[in-house]
Amino acid sequence: MSALSRTCRDTASPQVREVPGGQAAVWLWPGRALYAGPSLRLGPHSGAVACVAVGVDAPFTVRRTSGELRARTALIPPRVRHHLIAGGERMVFLYLDPGSAEDRACRARFAAGDHGVLTGHESEAGLLVRAAAISAHSPDQEITDWTAEATGHEAASFTDPRIAAAMCRLIGADQPLPAALLAAELGLSESRFLRLFSDRTGTSYRRFRLWAQMHRAARALAEGANLTRAAADGYFASPSHFSTAFHAMFGLPPSALLSRSLTIRCLDPVGLTR
Repeated sequence: MSALSRTCRDTASPQVREVPGGQAAVWLWPGRALYAGPSLRLGPHSGAVACVAVGVDAPFTVRRTSGELRARTALIPPRVRHHLIAGGERMVFLYLDPGSAEDRACRARFAAGDHGVLTGHESEAGLLVRAAAISAHSPDQEITDWTAEATGHEAASFTDPRIAAAMCRLIGADQPLPAALLAAELGLSESRFLRLFSDRTGTSYRRFRLWAQMHRAARALAEGANLTRAAADGYFASPSHFSTAFHAMFGLPPSALLSRSLTIRCLDPVGLTR
């Protein structure tokens, strides 16, 4: 059996870490992540991904040096330094890979923009109702349906078996996989493989590989590992490297999540055929 014939079902079945009494939950796919639970009460920060913020039970304030705005739904672009101040107890944050098909579709669903932040999702009322029902025990399909409503983008099936196999390999590999290696296994030049990967997934190989590393580290945490083991499983050089990469991507260190009762669910790429 060739290295590329393994499936995501073999290597990346959902992992769950549930803490009794936990009120917060994280769902992670390669390419997106969702947090639902108490407001994280973060200080001013920015992240490398787009963030859709939803005030479940009250409006929130997004404060920037150029001004501030209040909203129930907002999309905060990557690398925009801001301070989000929750007006209620519960928030939902959906993180999207910048420039991806989901990110582009989601931006088109917001009605207004101010200081680089978009507000007023066109399906805001429905999103709020369904967000209020999200809990650590919500079925994964309900979470997937909510993110589809938020982005307005139906996940496409990855019908190209070469790219589907490459994605699964990245998620489940027991060693780092450079693009040149996968390209050679597929009988493609590296440049052709990189173009094909970007065309079929909507993101670059480098970006997807980072998400896959985060996915592997989160799977380790979901199985009860500490940050040191999770960093090693995600091929990060050290726990501090993992923490720095996580902070750069999401705008907060992993310890800010792990310090609270938390459920972690790691899922396969949405729409990936098997």
